[in-house]
Amino acid sequence: MGRSGYTCVRRTFCWLNLFFWIIGCGILGVGVWLHLAYGGFAKLFPTYRVLSADSLCMTAGVLTFLVGFLGCCGSWFESKCLLVLYFIIVVLVFLLEFTAGTLGFAYRKHIRETLQEELKAGIKEKYTLNNDIGLKNTWDQIHFKFECCGVKEYTDWYKIAAWPEKEWVPQTCCLVEFRKDSTCGKTHNIYMWHQQGCYMKIHMWLMERLYIMGIICMTFAFIQLFGLISAMLLICTVEDKRKSR
Repeated sequence: MGRSGYTCVRRTFCWLNLFFWIIGCGILGVGVWLHLAYGGFAKLFPTYRVLSADSLCMTAGVLTFLVGFLGCCGSWFESKCLLVLYFIIVVLVFLLEFTAGTLGFAYRKHIRETLQEELKAGIKEKYTLNNDIGLKNTWDQIHFKFECCGVKEYTDWYKIAAWPEKEWVPQTCCLVEFRKDSTCGKTHNIYMWHQQGCYMKIHMWLMERLYIMGIICMTFAFIQLFGLISAMLLICTVEDKRKSR
């Protein structure tokens, strides 16, 4: 590789990873904010806490920050060690993404059923009126946004730990015109409540935005491929360029 080509690849690689370093800080900040503001979305999944929005954001933020830091410093200081470490981590992340995507597609039906059962378990066992673990606020936000009630239907709220032997629903399950009535959730009048569950509405909301997720995933895959090729070129030439000075 010529001197000008090497410099171009090195600087482009450096600036690209600087951008990812900043993005990683942002994603990590969003994850911390979600955890502090809502008490942790992990409470929605008693068993699979790692699948919560805040946990995934923090994990993705840390990985993006680390990859960006290694790539930026490795190219700027022309460190073969840092570049090799960057290459290894990106390959591992790529393999992890591919494996997760393949398994998710292959077991999508089982995953859907498992998540539904986990959400129900969280409602029945962890939900409290005083919001001591943040679950009440989380479900209130879901009910407000999607105008729904429960996971599959409103009966998911019947006889939970927060009100055993009572067939009540949270106040946020009530239709807008009845929400000001403080006893709406306890009336047993199902026509005052949202009767459709939240899971399918959330699923449809995600499906409607699937093309955006696809574009983002394809963009990241292209950037990862560029990063791998650039890192390999720099690893193979960095020692010779430093000796030739």
